Amino acid sequence: MKALTPSEIVFCDNHLLIAMKPPGLLTQPTEQEELSLEQLAKQWVKKEYAKSGNVFLHCIHRLDRPVSGLVLFARTSKALSRLNEQSRAQEIQRIYTAEVQGVLGEPQGKLDHYLIHAEHRAQVAKSTDVDAKHCRLTYEVLRRSERRTLVKVELETGRYHQIRAQFGAIGHPIVGDSKYGGSGDGKEIHLHCSYLALKHPVTQELLKFESSPTFS
Repeated sequence: MKALTPSEIVFCDNHLLIAMKPPGLLTQPTEQEELSLEQLAKQWVKKEYAKSGNVFLHCIHRLDRPVSGLVLFARTSKALSRLNEQSRAQEIQRIYTAEVQGVLGEPQGKLDHYLIHAEHRAQVAKSTDVDAKHCRLTYEVLRRSERRTLVKVELETGRYHQIRAQFGAIGHPIVGDSKYGGSGDGKEIHLHCSYLALKHPVTQELLKFESSPTFS
């Protein structure tokens, strides 16, 4: 991937940018790899607005490399501060669509676990374990087939690999997620950030964005 297409820039104004991340691409660069959605979005802003210097762009939330969907970026330091405040106060709503292995019987449910952030994965733990953090999500079944279930997922907490680890823990790993018990190579998994709602950091207007996953 060398450049973002117009369809992958969902929204952009002077204060924020929302881009679509494909599976397999990092959200932010690392010491080992520079190619990322953030880098490509900076290139797009630089070209679109004919900027000569460095581009200010910081992501508010990250998606794991094999996950796709909507990602929110701040374009100014003021927007970054205000959007981070919203995020800490859990005022930014994110809804995910996931396809899991097996058939979930109940039309909706809630998952409660304690997780520890281990090396490159989340590990289910006891509430009394050191560094264990409570995790909760709710889900609603959208569609069932003989071997898979499509669900809408909303996080009540935001932990590392939370959705992936929690569905893996109940024996219904996300399709493709080999790290948590699913089939496939783990490079692309059936998890997509499909809805994003937030207050504009300057105008306070309520903004809502939707995106359908390719696996739906």
